[in-house]
Amino acid sequence: MTELTIRRPDDWHLHLRDGEMLKAVLPETARHFARAIIMPNLVPPVVTGKDAAEYRDRIMAAKPDGSKFQPLMTLYLTEETDVRDLRAAAEIGLIHAVKLYPAGATTNSASGVRDFTKVKRVLENMAQIGLPLCVHGEVTDDEIDIFDREAVFIERVLDPIRRDVPGLKVVMEHITTKDGADYAREGGDNLGATITTHHLVINRNHILVGGIKPHYYCLPVAKREEHRLALRRAATSGDPSYFLGTDSAPHTDANKLLPCGCAGCFTATNTMSILAEVFEQENALDKLEGFAALHGPAFYGLPVNQDTITLTKGDPVTYPEKIETGDGPVTVFDPQMPLHWSVSA
Repeated sequence: MTELTIRRPDDWHLHLRDGEMLKAVLPETARHFARAIIMPNLVPPVVTGKDAAEYRDRIMAAKPDGSKFQPLMTLYLTEETDVRDLRAAAEIGLIHAVKLYPAGATTNSASGVRDFTKVKRVLENMAQIGLPLCVHGEVTDDEIDIFDREAVFIERVLDPIRRDVPGLKVVMEHITTKDGADYAREGGDNLGATITTHHLVINRNHILVGGIKPHYYCLPVAKREEHRLALRRAATSGDPSYFLGTDSAPHTDANKLLPCGCAGCFTATNTMSILAEVFEQENALDKLEGFAALHGPAFYGLPVNQDTITLTKGDPVTYPEKIETGDGPVTVFDPQMPLHWSVSA
């Protein structure tokens, strides 16, 4: 196969930031993707319907001319989240999910949840109206090894929440372990999981062997090779439990290279070429449309996109090493393999 046409994909986990960064990185997503679930971890975070509406307006103003890209807004769950405000925002279609960050789990997560009993009423209301909860699935206890935090989160937090609030739709975002893939597959219709592009490509050796590689440092951190292979099997299986959420997370090079550098891989630019390469390696190109364009809309109860993109195999395609922004350069994720699939609308 040298040409593949699929419905235009969606990104079910995306960071766009704000201000000059937003203006620079949004076109990288809008070029290939129709919609994206927009992460709310700004400073200050997007915690009310008013915040979401204002952020959506800034995104729409930053769209390239002629772009039909649609941002799907979310709220940042806190222990003070107002149920009435949340329901009102959902009823008018302003928000499509609520994001749970355990406090301290990742970039700009200091306002996240520490006491889960304080958000039970919010979760019960979300279950009533069918509003999904997107979870950053890691515990933040100091005594838990960073490579074990996803598995412990499933046992200590996620499974109890799902048993305590039956009917709640949950997306396990950016799963990184076989444990996460197995739990998502066995969780029933109300549970789904996103898988990032970079976690299909890198394991923890890419970050640590031969010197620290800060542009491969992300949270959740990449795990052992056995977990990467489990994610590849899940993504290419055709199982509707799994769908694409790039977690594309732009940070300037200056912030990535600090003594305490920021976590995140910026993959918006070359994700579709990388995915086509991965799915071809797994003899699963026929499953790419489902993963990138069908399973996510089905879980969120949205129509699939009617327009298409075409991937064409040929000589290796090149992408820019960096995206220039008003805040400084952002390095594009390097998959460390030739990419033979180019993308055209």
